[in-house]
Amino acid sequence: MVIATLVGAGAALQPLAESVRETAGPAAPTEGPGRREALLGQGMSVAVLGGYRALTADLLWLETYLAWAAGDLPATQSLIRLVTTVDERPVWFWLNGARMIAYDLAHWRLARASRAGPLTAEARRRINAEQADAALRLLADARGHHPESAAIAIEMANIELYVRGDVPAAARRYRQAAESPRAPYCAARIYAELLKRQGRHADAYAWLRHLHPTLPSDDPEAMSAIVLDRIRELERILEVPEGKRYAPRAACMQSGVEGRVPRATETVNRAKSR
Repeated sequence: MVIATLVGAGAALQPLAESVRETAGPAAPTEGPGRREALLGQGMSVAVLGGYRALTADLLWLETYLAWAAGDLPATQSLIRLVTTVDERPVWFWLNGARMIAYDLAHWRLARASRAGPLTAEARRRINAEQADAALRLLADARGHHPESAAIAIEMANIELYVRGDVPAAARRYRQAAESPRAPYCAARIYAELLKRQGRHADAYAWLRHLHPTLPSDDPEAMSAIVLDRIRELERILEVPEGKRYAPRAACMQSGVEGRVPRATETVNRAKSR
């Protein structure tokens, strides 16, 4: 019965996937109003899929992978949008789709454009920026469905940092991730490092002072000792007087919930006034 269902669903989806491949192109309506109807096709809606949304999305993801493996840029981008339209619940679809759009599709476009001759730095920047923007729009939609997902904020931060080269934007995204429920410890540390890269040493110092008391000393991933070392380094850079340096024991008495990063706005403002 399971095999028959899979075969039947695959056969039913084949025309839809072929339609996406035929209509995908630079002007394909994969974003904005009417996107769902344009992607699913006339007379079809998500409601029609009923309890088969997850199965349909999984099978469409296989079609996405085939388009990706074939280097079919328009179909890959359209199918990614189609998968997340059919079933927006798995964060995995959004994250991997955004990575394909931001990195793989950008690489394909650069390779194809360079066949006509060497690309200028501006041309390369433009192509990378266009693909980064498309990936960020996809992830912005993802946040609408998963507003507390630290993974989505981190993915957006990585695209801002590694594709667009926008350090301030990446820092804002990492802070957003750090303040999300169940955020990985690394998000808060990376946020501090990006503040330092911008020369905002006082802000980084205030953030790490606020962060350290929340870190469990017995969890290797929290890297409490490394965070303390970074606090001491910033104290040397900022020439913090001995009497005003961070005291871990006193700070631990004010500790909040372990593993969570409290909002540090007030602490940052105090650091700016010093």
